Parts: sequence; C-alpha cells; structure tokens
Amino acid sequence: MKNFAQILLSWYAVHKRPLPWRDTQDPYKIWISEIILQQTRVAQGYDYFLRFIKRFPDVQTLAAASQDEVLKYWEGLGYYSRARNLHAAAQSMNGVFPSSYEGVLALKGVGEYTAAAICSFAYKMPYAVVDGNVLRVLSRIFAVSLPIDSAEGKGQIKQLAQRLLDERHPDDFNQEIMEFGALQCVPQNPDCAQCPFKKQCKALQNDKVDALPVRAGKTKLSRRYFSYVYVAQGPYTYLRRREEKDIWQGLYEIPLLQSASPLAPEDLCRLKEFKKLFGSLSPRLVCAPLKHILSHQIILASFYALTLPAKKRLPKEFIRIKKADLKNYALPRLVQKGLEKAGLLAKENA
Repeated sequence: MKNFAQILLSWYAVHKRPLPWRDTQDPYKIWISEIILQQTRVAQGYDYFLRFIKRFPDVQTLAAASQDEVLKYWEGLGYYSRARNLHAAAQSMNGVFPSSYEGVLALKGVGEYTAAAICSFAYKMPYAVVDGNVLRVLSRIFAVSLPIDSAEGKGQIKQLAQRLLDERHPDDFNQEIMEFGALQCVPQNPDCAQCPFKKQCKALQNDKVDALPVRAGKTKLSRRYFSYVYVAQGPYTYLRRREEKDIWQGLYEIPLLQSASPLAPEDLCRLKEFKKLFGSLSPRLVCAPLKHILSHQIILASFYALTLPAKKRLPKEFIRIKKADLKNYALPRLVQKGLEKAGLLAKENA
C-alpha cells in the first residue's frame, strides 16, 4: 500500500503519548519496558517501570540484586516468570547489553517480537514488530482471514509488517503502528469514521471490522480452589516460598491447602494436610472467596486465620517472620488482596 508509513506518521504526530521509555535509545530501559508491557496495560505499567528503573537503573544493578528483591519490585504485575527471566538474563550479560539481534534474541525470556522492538528502538535495525496491536491493525486493513493465533496467520502478518516497514526509520514506524493499534484500531468499537485508513481498510469496506482479527479458539479455563490460612503466633506469622513449577514460582505465601471443590470451614479442618499442620486447631473465616482469573485458570480463594500455640512450630518448609515484616516479601496479588481485605496487611501504594 502506497503511503502507509506516511499516513501512520501523520496520525502519530497528533496522538503520540509521552511515555518514559520513549525518546531513549538505551537498550536496557527499552528491554525493561517491553517485558513489563508484554502482559500489562500501559496505564498499569507506567508507575511500575519508573519504580523498577529507579531501583535497578542498569544491567549491573539488576544482576547484582537478589531474586527475592526483583520479585518484590515486580509484585502486582503478574506473570512472575517475566521477572525471573529478566534477572537471569541480566546475570548472563556480564554487565554489557547485547548489540546484535541474535544476541538480544538469545536472552532468556526474549522472543522475536521483543528482540525486534529492542533492536529497532535502540539500534535502528530494520526489524518489524508484531504484537497484538499490529496483528489487529494489519488483519483489518488487509482483511487477513487466517487466525492470528495460528502459525500461518501470524507468519502472514509478520511478512506483511516487514514489507511495510520504513527501513530508514524502523524505530519510529514500529512505535507508530503499535500506538495506532492501542489508541485507534482498538479491539472493540473502533472509531472507524475518524480512522486515517478508512479508505484503504478492507475490513471496513466489507463490514468485517468486528469479525477481524480471526482467532482459532479460546483456551478453556480450569478452576482451582484455594484455602489460605494466616497463622498468628504472638508477634510472628509464617510464610512458604513457592518452589514448584506452577503459578507464582519464587513468591511467598501463607499456608495453603488446595481442594478439588469449594470447602466449608468445617470441611477444611477434616483435611489430612490441615491436621498435619495444625492438629485440632479451628480456623475462622476472615475473607470470603475471592475470584482471581489468570490466563488459563480461575482461582477461588478463601482466607482463614488461627492462633498457633507458642511452643508449636510449622514444618521446616515454612519460615517464621515478624508480622510487621510481611510487607517486605513478594506475595501473589491474590494473597495480598485477601490479607488486605481481612485487615491483616496494610495496603501499599504501587
């Protein structure tokens, strides 16, 4: 399509948002911003980016930090494997961020999209970015009928994006097309009357804007039932670090009991795992079930509290900490929210 890049440029000149990771060619800062924004809206990621960069201003600082501290600064963003991968990648760099596409792509947690974004924004390399916004924009304008969540569909749009790319200014072009998808060609109810591509958009011409992009199908969500128990023992409480390869790996949580179906308080006491930990103690419900939706599962979590006798200790997998120090540990947002609702943890400003 003729003038595609020029149309984008004209639109961007009016609608560009001032964001802290723009107008920089520092590959480290661009990398951090791209990883944060992989599964996070800009409005939510903005403050997290500033806080993260303030604490970890360069590769060396991030590499030297403990994983616990990195996860604490990531707390609330979700998809914690992103933070673990960031930390591992920083430690693999020997203090110098890679300057080649192959080197960037080899970093843990970096895929083709992220490598293209970093290399085009930091080094002006001619690699087209293809994120969700780009997939949506190009599938509509060019009426791509293949599912965007299939290898064939994504491959077709990737080739199209590379062909359209302004190789003289790949950094600007990539920013422009992603911003266009985020603000103009939005998933629901886009303002097509004000779209600069309304004369070229095949989806609009054929009344298929709502039907595109095509997706092969949604993943069925599984359900999990969690019962969390906050243990009070004088000025102390107990935490366990999640080490298994599951959600929230590396984060801390209060004692957890899982079940195949919802449990009433009296049923919780009958579980073997509960008796093993707490004997005949009776917990009290302090927070009714909270619904927490992740990409492939729904968690329904209830929160209980009990008082542990002074001489009793939980198994060695649990650490005993002062209640006042609970805020210093990286907790899953679900646990944080439940404890806040129960009045057992003060709310923190992100």
